[in-house]
Amino acid sequence: MQALALLLNRNSHPMLLSPAPEGEALEQMYQAALRAPDHASLTPWRFIEFRRSALLSLGDIFAQAQLAQDPETSEADLDKIKRMPQRAPLVIAVVAACQVHPKVPEIEQQLSAGCAAHGLLLAAEALGFAGLWRSGWLCFDPLVKQRLGLTEQESLVGFLYLGTPKGRRKALPERAVADFVQQWPQQED
Repeated sequence: MQALALLLNRNSHPMLLSPAPEGEALEQMYQAALRAPDHASLTPWRFIEFRRSALLSLGDIFAQAQLAQDPETSEADLDKIKRMPQRAPLVIAVVAACQVHPKVPEIEQQLSAGCAAHGLLLAAEALGFAGLWRSGWLCFDPLVKQRLGLTEQESLVGFLYLGTPKGRRKALPERAVADFVQQWPQQED
């Protein structure tokens, strides 16, 4: 796939089936992620993979977090939360592994981890797979963080749901570049 076409056409794909990336394809995806902008070469990220029965375990962690937030959660809602990770054959948790550094603030390291996540998604798309970046309250929940073995300095950037796209890709919205670009200094009419 041509690089510019990839950048202009990549979008989230919520319907994902097997096969998921593995072997050489997954290795290439991680290599792309490792090319994220990285001030001082800190590599402030790491990845946790969930497949097969590990998806069930991740769902259990999500349900435990929900119950900790709201002990009155219905069984139907808990079941829905448990099944969330099963929406794709592969889920990758992207962890920002920030370090104390005199020249690289934490926010810069978190952004770098976000770029690594985006690199994974772009590489998946380039290889014929698709993905969806999910975040939400589960990324910030202390119980989820603890159950996944994150340290106090680490945070979840998101969960990348990856697999083979099912169905048609959704249309991307048209956006005018002029709505997002400002010239400096501002010119008065």
